[in-house]
Amino acid sequence: MKKLKIWTIAVLAISLITVSCKDEEATTTTPPVVEKVGIQGEWASSGSNVAPILVALFGTDSIYANFETNMSYTVEQFDTNGTKLTLSGVYTQTKSSEGNIYTIEVNQSAPAALVSEGIFEVSGSTMRYEIVQTSPDIGAIPPTPAGGFGSTNGGALGNINIQVYQKID
Repeated sequence: MKKLKIWTIAVLAISLITVSCKDEEATTTTPPVVEKVGIQGEWASSGSNVAPILVALFGTDSIYANFETNMSYTVEQFDTNGTKLTLSGVYTQTKSSEGNIYTIEVNQSAPAALVSEGIFEVSGSTMRYEIVQTSPDIGAIPPTPAGGFGSTNGGALGNINIQVYQKID
């Protein structure tokens, strides 16, 4: 009889454990979608869309740019020989009060540390982008939203420093 009581208690204990330890439902978490703002995304420029100053100074054939939502960027610039130069760093963008124009500051960390400033504007899947190095100082004056595109160095460069990109993502 004593064995039967122990056996009954053991069966009850196992039953309680089994019931209280039921499998948890599997849950799937979908990462939140981060809305891309301004320059964020992947962009490509080639042919006549490459800024004439880049073609003249560096033989630039095409450019691929990726501006991440975490405020980092990578730019791959190819010359006419197929040589690739990779630039990377972090950036800030600020919407101006002039139409859809943003200001941008890029703090490049590779292949050399430097700062560049400029403006950009996205219209549909096309972006105009104008920027110059400001540190170390090379004597260039960045374009401004008020001056619009072509305002680098107070307008002295005209449109030769304007890069046109097409969105690829």
